[in-house]
Amino acid sequence: MSPAPADTPGAGPDRAPGTGPVGVAIVGAGVISAEYLRTLSRFPDVRLVAVADLDVARAAAAARAHGIPLSGDLPTVLAEPGVELVVNLTVPAAHARVAAAALRAGKHVYGEKPLTLTPAEAEKLLAEATERGLLLGGAPDTFLGAGLQSALRAVRAGHIGAPVAATTAVQSLGPESWHPDPAFFYQPGAGPLFDLGPYYLTSLVALFGGVARVAATAARARRRRTVGSGPRAGESFPVDVETHVCALLEFASGVRANSTFSFDSSLPRTRFEVTGTEGTLAVPDPNTFRGPLLLRPNGADDWRELPVRGRTDGRGLGVVDMARTIRADRVTAIEGALSTHRASGALALHVLHTMTAVSRSADSGTFVTLPAQPLPPAPLPEDWDPTAATLGAG
Repeated sequence: MSPAPADTPGAGPDRAPGTGPVGVAIVGAGVISAEYLRTLSRFPDVRLVAVADLDVARAAAAARAHGIPLSGDLPTVLAEPGVELVVNLTVPAAHARVAAAALRAGKHVYGEKPLTLTPAEAEKLLAEATERGLLLGGAPDTFLGAGLQSALRAVRAGHIGAPVAATTAVQSLGPESWHPDPAFFYQPGAGPLFDLGPYYLTSLVALFGGVARVAATAARARRRRTVGSGPRAGESFPVDVETHVCALLEFASGVRANSTFSFDSSLPRTRFEVTGTEGTLAVPDPNTFRGPLLLRPNGADDWRELPVRGRTDGRGLGVVDMARTIRADRVTAIEGALSTHRASGALALHVLHTMTAVSRSADSGTFVTLPAQPLPPAPLPEDWDPTAATLGAG
């Protein structure tokens, strides 16, 4: 454990539970943690209290770099009274175990995607969170960024008429060219479907509501891959998941979508188009928070750009929205959408159900029907600002 000096930002006496900024602990100090630490340190409604990792030296380094008072292993961080919300950035195989430990310690949990490896694990966590009066949420929160929120407003405003269908694709040769330890991307709970699928599927659900049934095919181009950068460059590792997935999605609203997720393409490409009765919308990459957003009305010769308004801060928007919900203690249904924290456990579970159904369909060669669909997350107000303090000093 590495305590911070008294003049470290964020250090000092713990605030009383239920007042002021929400105390946050980061669990998992790997590559993605740097993005969360950068953005969350800018948001006054959360207070970074601790960092945990299996490698306590790595946790201590991350804490020092961001002026965070406490670091150590998971039990040390969960025992800290100032921690109210755990941001779980561990590898997918550890998501359920870490989240369960945090809930049992009385902490709210926001996890990286996928929420867990299986829907059964996620359902158990949601039930435990509900029983304990805690919130459970999950990435991605990119759909809260300016690009996707502007797309949602454009669809609701009728720019393309009634939505009919969507086409999405994300293709590359995989992350091993840039990630220094990429083997986990090719283990259960990852691959292009479970690693990249949540960005596209969450955005589709935000646009059209829940998925009712799916059909899919999948393939695996290579049984082993090679690390392309870092100290392990040249090492090979096994591929234990399908690396090219094609899915057909039927939404309860009647909209259809076809989606491709691939780590087997030499042509890096992202595509997200929504077709309606009056035109087509080219939606920004859902793995980002920005635009552009393009509209092509029926009969037009070219695309025109629509205004993009909203937040481009980066990962952590869902954590702030969750923190404000914790303080407001609000869960209500407004205008056909769920008015709670938007990157919710229910949404993450539905996306996990969808990805699992895609895998089952690819194995069985049949359509797979999903459980009951949740309400879509409520859109953000255009003036929603995570950099403005709303919770007071406590």
